[in-house]
Amino acid sequence: MRRVWTVAARELRSYFDHATAYILVVAFLSLALFLAFRALLASGAASLRPLFVLLPWYFVVFMPAITMRSLAEERRTGTLDWLMAQPLSEIQVLGGKFVGDWLFALIALAGTVPTALGVLLLSSADPGIMVAQYVGAAMLAAQMVAAGLFASSFTRNQITAFILGGAICLTLVLIGLEVVLVGLPPVAASVFARLSVITHFENVARGVIDVRDVLYFASTAFLFLALAHARVSGERLSVFRGGYRRLRLGATTIVVGVVVLNLLAASLRGRVDLTEGNLYTLSPGIREVLSDLDDLVTVKLYVSRELPPEINITLRDVRDLLADFRNAADGRLALVEVDPDRDEEAAEEARSFGINALQFNVMRNDELQVRRGWLGLAVLYADQSEVMPVLNRTDDLEYRLASAIAGMTTDRKTRIVFISGAGARDSFQYPVLSELLGDRYELTSRDLSDSTASPLATDAPDVLVVAGPQEEMNSAAVTAIRDYLHAGGAGLFLIDGNTISPQMPIAQALRTGLEPLAEEYGVRVAEGLVFDLRSNERVSLGTTGGFTYISSYPLWPRVVPAPGEHPMTTGLDALSLAWASPLEIADSTLARPLWMTTELAGRRPGMSSIAPDAEYPSDRSELSPQVVAAVGVGAGLAAAAAGGDGGAGGASADTLRRGRLVVVGDADFLDNEFVRANSQNAVFVANAIDWLAQDESLIKIRAKDRTPPPLLIESDVQRIFFKWGNLIGVPLLFVGFGVARAVQRRRDAELRGEGLEGR
Repeated sequence: MRRVWTVAARELRSYFDHATAYILVVAFLSLALFLAFRALLASGAASLRPLFVLLPWYFVVFMPAITMRSLAEERRTGTLDWLMAQPLSEIQVLGGKFVGDWLFALIALAGTVPTALGVLLLSSADPGIMVAQYVGAAMLAAQMVAAGLFASSFTRNQITAFILGGAICLTLVLIGLEVVLVGLPPVAASVFARLSVITHFENVARGVIDVRDVLYFASTAFLFLALAHARVSGERLSVFRGGYRRLRLGATTIVVGVVVLNLLAASLRGRVDLTEGNLYTLSPGIREVLSDLDDLVTVKLYVSRELPPEINITLRDVRDLLADFRNAADGRLALVEVDPDRDEEAAEEARSFGINALQFNVMRNDELQVRRGWLGLAVLYADQSEVMPVLNRTDDLEYRLASAIAGMTTDRKTRIVFISGAGARDSFQYPVLSELLGDRYELTSRDLSDSTASPLATDAPDVLVVAGPQEEMNSAAVTAIRDYLHAGGAGLFLIDGNTISPQMPIAQALRTGLEPLAEEYGVRVAEGLVFDLRSNERVSLGTTGGFTYISSYPLWPRVVPAPGEHPMTTGLDALSLAWASPLEIADSTLARPLWMTTELAGRRPGMSSIAPDAEYPSDRSELSPQVVAAVGVGAGLAAAAAGGDGGAGGASADTLRRGRLVVVGDADFLDNEFVRANSQNAVFVANAIDWLAQDESLIKIRAKDRTPPPLLIESDVQRIFFKWGNLIGVPLLFVGFGVARAVQRRRDAELRGEGLEGR
């Protein structure tokens, strides 16, 4: 091993003695960071995905450029023969060169670490995902360095080695692209997809180190090194002797073995989830749901053997998740996988559940053809069934499965009643939320503005929702809601304290009649509109000359959880609000904040402009965090929490009121426009309803949101330092190191020359 490190040190040192290496590093970092920052700052999302999604393409050029001289130049100058004449084996020479080249590639990759650290400092980004991304990048670098060494072992010419190495690396990337796979026969497409860099690297970049991906990168790197060894060793053997034939047979066996190993590895299971919230690991709540089963649950997966290769990652995740459910159920869940293409009875059964074959385009016989395939799922329990006709995504599949099982195994569904009238919104006006809650809850509506309507107390819901009334509710409706809450009910108020007129554009104050009731639970709805200069969404200002102009919009703040953990905000990073009203904690013994702005926030007064180019205070002393969502409990519950009985001293009935209330200063944030931009909006409200209904088993499952948190850049100065400090500063560090090393080498040479003259 010591000899391997000796060769590796020599190889690594040689890079830092040539200007070409510094040019390569600076070119790599400049291109990678420039494109990454363009996407990073435009999206405002704290994620390194813009960097790592293009990394395989950068490495296609960068890795062959690193390795092209490793063996080709040694062969051209004759130093390879000198090396082989030393007490070194071919394996030690190749191993040392591989380690040296790989370390140099990792040093170049380390130039992106300051960007990662900056993202972590400016956000609540998940460091585990970044660690996984760098682990994946290191494995990818090892594979492509090995491929470059293999290419360099074939020739004396560096340019030829670069072209051959680039062709090999490019092929490994291209065979995983849809544009290539769509034109291949199904069997060949499936094989290519499993042998592609893209398939395995994208999986690791999510934050999961899977044994199948580690096996792929390790085995392919070993394959290229073995082929390079066969090439170097074969030059010293006669083609007519048995040793040469055995070498060729061994190389062929390794190639076939690595291909077969990766094809068979699909059945292997085992992974390390590095994400902060264990996004790809079953939640503890799953076991709570499955532990209540008193009969067998059957999950039937209808899947075709021949599906488009681009669905392979999705299908792999589906199978892994179902296997995890089966293991967690301890024998109470049966998993059945059938292919309706090969079983007409299974096809008829799938159709009876509403699962139909999907259509997708394939290239066959030089023409585009339409083929059909199945990928759906049915959950069966007793005489009930829940169906997922199309499994086109897996980020919410864990929750959907758990919710379906919980809904079927519960005798009575919790009732959620939306209060209509006075312009308040019904559940169907929030389609994403309705879909999220539909399996587990019964959603209904009640119009309290009708004088003939029965009081809430006669048929009390489990949770009452009042969403965005646009005019003041009548006193009878407010009284009915108050009586329901005081009797121990649970309510969710989405209160818009302003009416918005985008055409003018202006905001006007609005009173809904619910404000005094919210204050009874410790939450005061204040006047004005909340703005946040540090964390906000972006809006389009229009298109000119083919370019779309985007600007930050402080009146659409991205708010963060308030200090202190609460089940409703578990696993969530940010909500995107629109023209929100500020809230105040009127009584801290009854209420606590749930969501707040950053410290660079404030309030615009009523009857103020909402135009994107409106002016905001420049004096930071006028700014402070603003509460936009809060939870309050009745005095009786507060006394119980404090250890009292709520009835001491002959307290009045009003003082003894109970109930739980969640207040959000916005009703627009559940509209499709905002939920599509930030799925955590709907997740939070679903969590709030679970908490209000005192059913929290699914909160941690639903809270597994994979949307990256926002970048929280306070000022233009901070933005400039973050961007240009990386784009210019990091490459300059490498340039400065190169200059310093060149100067030091020149001084050492001069000293050696002076020493020789002195003799």
